[in-house]
Amino acid sequence: MDIDRDRWSSTVNARKVATLTGWLMVVTFVASIPAYFVLYAPVRDHPGYITGVGNDPTASVALGATLELIVIIANIGTAVVPYAIYRRFSESLALGYVAARLVEATFIAIGIVSLLTFLLMRQEGTAGTDAALGQVFVAIYDRAFLIGPGFCAGFANGIVLGYLMYRSGLVPRGMAMLGLVGGPLIVVSGIAVMFDVIERGGTVQGIATIPEFFWELSFGIYLIVKGFKPSPMLAGQRANLSAAKVDNRP
Repeated sequence: MDIDRDRWSSTVNARKVATLTGWLMVVTFVASIPAYFVLYAPVRDHPGYITGVGNDPTASVALGATLELIVIIANIGTAVVPYAIYRRFSESLALGYVAARLVEATFIAIGIVSLLTFLLMRQEGTAGTDAALGQVFVAIYDRAFLIGPGFCAGFANGIVLGYLMYRSGLVPRGMAMLGLVGGPLIVVSGIAVMFDVIERGGTVQGIATIPEFFWELSFGIYLIVKGFKPSPMLAGQRANLSAAKVDNRP
């Protein structure tokens, strides 16, 4: 009876963890897309704004930076919140996922700092500031985005998380295959941009992001709606209980 109660309690807790993880994954979409494509666009398109000419981008960039700070928190949360569940199936993959998300968050932070510095120099009216310096800060942001949300996200969410979900069966394996396909595409396209083989933000790179986009979005929605599949969860618990009993034998 106690075992059944413990299993029920663990399943309920896992459902809560899955729901929170799903919402955190969705938040990364809701916050990051407008920041990159809309709010940062004035500065990315017009680095000369650093000299003080043109429209004041302060409100737009500050809001984008705020949203990306939320993205950092959500990114880390998507790995830390379900860590106890993931480690039941592979402690090394669960820990690797946390580490990869932390690295991604670090590069997002670098991008935020570069654009906030851009704003500071415009606001202070620093003597000798010219458009070339604005281009430097924008270039730092673009390269940080390429390594962080570009490369690291493909490795973390696509390869590591995709393989972990495929191996554990916590979500449908067909869905996890999107990550196993999309992750390497993101990584390869990012490296291709570094070597100037393809254009940054061009058609090829855009197409390469499609499987990863649908993988991450479907993963978040699935966890919100259905949660982790229960059968592999219980199997993992039984395996842990059996191992503990063996270790405790006299």
